[in-house]
Amino acid sequence: MNVSSKFKRRVPGTLIPLAFAGLLLAGCAAAPPPEDKEAVAAFKEANDPYEPFNRAMLDFNLALDKAILRPVTSVYLEVVPDPLQTNVHNFLQNLRGPVIFANDLFQGELDRAGTALLRFTMNSTFGILGINDFAAEVGIEKHDEDFGQTLAIWEVESGPYLVLPIFGPSSPRDGVGLLADTLIDPFTWLTPLEYRIGRSFGTAVDKRARNFDQINDLEKNSLDFYSAVRSLYRQKRRDEIRNGALPTNNPVPGSLSGVPDGKFGDQQSKVTPTER
Repeated sequence: MNVSSKFKRRVPGTLIPLAFAGLLLAGCAAAPPPEDKEAVAAFKEANDPYEPFNRAMLDFNLALDKAILRPVTSVYLEVVPDPLQTNVHNFLQNLRGPVIFANDLFQGELDRAGTALLRFTMNSTFGILGINDFAAEVGIEKHDEDFGQTLAIWEVESGPYLVLPIFGPSSPRDGVGLLADTLIDPFTWLTPLEYRIGRSFGTAVDKRARNFDQINDLEKNSLDFYSAVRSLYRQKRRDEIRNGALPTNNPVPGSLSGVPDGKFGDQQSKVTPTER
């Protein structure tokens, strides 16, 4: 979450990460006693030592969602025709082309990098700045990559589950990936602040709109919404890192590769439900 310039002037930069680390340490969940083997196994499997902090952050994000994002998205769905919603989605997705291309290169996926570059070029021209997915119409299918996935390919451990303010479910690895993708993105450097704010808010509304009912139903019907989101997030990230392929040694029944894009798909998700 960005810190205001006024706040930055008042607080020395070195204190900000220390304060954040203090919050995490204060929110650490105590490990069960070693003699309780079953509880210890469950604790390690959850890999969620910051659960109290994470639950507080989830509540904070849900409050923002209910106060701002959900009402705006509801109006967006009601007022904007479906074809125009598709155009908005295509435009926003096309802007990710350079980041996808760069991460394909970082991962040594030259064929996929070529596909990403070709899609971005075709959609930015023939697709009128990406408003139309012209590349898909001629059979060049899209894919997504981010630096968190690149770090996983480089065998960097994900670290514990971590819920970030505004950005939602994450991990230390994916938090670094989020920052890296921002720095890699040429639009970060070539566009004014107003554009970047508008793009971020537009992307949030687009993602929320494409999962509007699914997210609301999950929150309403889950016995523990926090645990449900954590589980979905980790399954989704495993699926993304494998590019949709099932593991050869231990296939996971019910992998999210079979879930429609509108339900926590790699295109859209308010709680962008990561873990290798």
